[in-house]
Amino acid sequence: MSVVFLSSGPPTGTLSLSLSSAHTTLTNSIYLPVSPEALKTLSTKFSVSIPQSSFPHYLHLLNGLDASTSLISSLPLYTDPRLLPNPSTLPRKYEALGGDKGKNPTNGWSHRTEITSASPTSTSLSGKTVAFKDNVSIAQIPITGGTTPALLTGGTSFPVPGIDASIVRRVLECGGTVAGSANCEHFSMSPLSFTSASGPVHNAWLHGYTTGGSSSGCAALVGITAVAAWRKRHNVSTGPNSNEDVGLGSGVDMAIGGDQGGSVRIPASYAGIYGLKPTHGLVPYTGIISLFPMIDHVGPMTVTLEDNMVLLGVVAGWDGMDSRATPGTPMPSSVPDYSGLVKRWIDEKSGNGEWTAKSAGTGLRVGVVKEGVEGLGLSDEVRRVITAAITQFKGIGAVVEEVSIPMHSLGPSIWTVVTRPGIGSYGLENKPAPILNYPMPDISPPVFDQAAFDVLDKHNPAVVNMVFNSAFLNERKDVNQLVGKSMTLVQQLRDEYDKALERFDVLLTPVNPRVGSRHPEYGMSVQEKMEPAIGATLNTCQFNVTGHPALSLPAGWGKAPDGPGMLPVGMQLVAKHFDELSIFKVAAAWEVAGKGLDKWNGQLN
Repeated sequence: MSVVFLSSGPPTGTLSLSLSSAHTTLTNSIYLPVSPEALKTLSTKFSVSIPQSSFPHYLHLLNGLDASTSLISSLPLYTDPRLLPNPSTLPRKYEALGGDKGKNPTNGWSHRTEITSASPTSTSLSGKTVAFKDNVSIAQIPITGGTTPALLTGGTSFPVPGIDASIVRRVLECGGTVAGSANCEHFSMSPLSFTSASGPVHNAWLHGYTTGGSSSGCAALVGITAVAAWRKRHNVSTGPNSNEDVGLGSGVDMAIGGDQGGSVRIPASYAGIYGLKPTHGLVPYTGIISLFPMIDHVGPMTVTLEDNMVLLGVVAGWDGMDSRATPGTPMPSSVPDYSGLVKRWIDEKSGNGEWTAKSAGTGLRVGVVKEGVEGLGLSDEVRRVITAAITQFKGIGAVVEEVSIPMHSLGPSIWTVVTRPGIGSYGLENKPAPILNYPMPDISPPVFDQAAFDVLDKHNPAVVNMVFNSAFLNERKDVNQLVGKSMTLVQQLRDEYDKALERFDVLLTPVNPRVGSRHPEYGMSVQEKMEPAIGATLNTCQFNVTGHPALSLPAGWGKAPDGPGMLPVGMQLVAKHFDELSIFKVAAAWEVAGKGLDKWNGQLN
């Protein structure tokens, strides 16, 4: 296609095209030329004075841009056929449940549906129900991003995607049932679960307490199933908390959450389930609302370790569209059979007489990150549970050593500086990344203003803080140098973990520094609402920028810090890039000596 330049007065030179020629080239479309005043305004913005002799030429070039943008604006949106829903899964019906206390007691559901494929290519997920965090596109089901329509699109209704995210399509192809979308926090920006626009999401173990964020609904819905399984296993109708008889509603077997700073692992820890942040680029992010491409991850949240392996195997692998993939990302046909490989490993150890509570860890090496277990703000309850978990590793015959990684403590600052300038535009304005990807064109948040502030100040001050942080940093003259330096520090941090992982199969840290807290009230001050979240990502966000895989698994019970009751505490296992298999092996071996939540004597209340 010819490049067309239009101007209010044709300057001399080879760039000139007559108006009639432009009309022909652009199929008789008419474009109003950019005015001289517009160019003068632009030059004033940069404190530049354009010589009179050059002015018409720059105006002419600017009109060329205007012609191109007008042409693109007139073209229809292209939808990649790989994202179109399978006709056998259509039409789709749904029920909006966000905020419905009767049908949705935990407020875990956003929209409930039931979608299956009439012609799955696999039975890997046959009989399994799967929910997706409400920033994932499910065709014909509204997407909320945990916020209001006004803040997501500037309109009065939520957008309804016409596509299935790659991970949704894969779940359906493997025989899973898409049960709906799970509530999440406003713009996925909270490690707690009281900031969703539809109200707090409650912990299935203890109503009124956080289930973690931002994949809060995923944790609540999988947590409901985990509570039921736990009660059955222990042959009790309630416990370990007296208010467990509060109706929980329906849950799911599995969910896919999103994780940019810990938003899979933190809620998994609070909910007593398994939550994996895979290696960056292993699971495609196509068709999902982004916060910042460098830290965008999605991963499985499940009741059992086995289901986590199976679900990862289903959704992993390059989809041909997500530019987060790396040379290490396998094609779908080459994704490891995590479950099968772990089973074969267990069979080998069983054959050697090693799969026992005293020897299952033989040959495994666990590095306890000193800065993780001694970090600021780690409560006595969490320290007690993690210490017991470390002792259990020693008891199963694993080699357990403390390893010091000083940069681990710098990780949160590195994560903050490298992402904050960009999150304002990528995460809060849906700016497309400058690499080929699927940019979610239906998401168009309006300019931050007083109305937006009033909503977010009440529900989620963290978003307001993020807006101010991003703007503040972008005003710095050295912001590009600062971010560039942070990028080099990310590489240094990554190298430090890799060096430690040459000695160990996994690194171990706590997940959350404290046991789950009560939900704040909306009428509280910003400080009161933000305080429970402080420090929540001190052991998780590092691995979002370095890209290492990390699993939260239930390690035990801790006393709730501000009231009677017990809540789960999670342990984090981290491995080399694309070595999720080692994480699964180490977790399976640890549980031979007893699962964390089965350490209950009926007297924890």
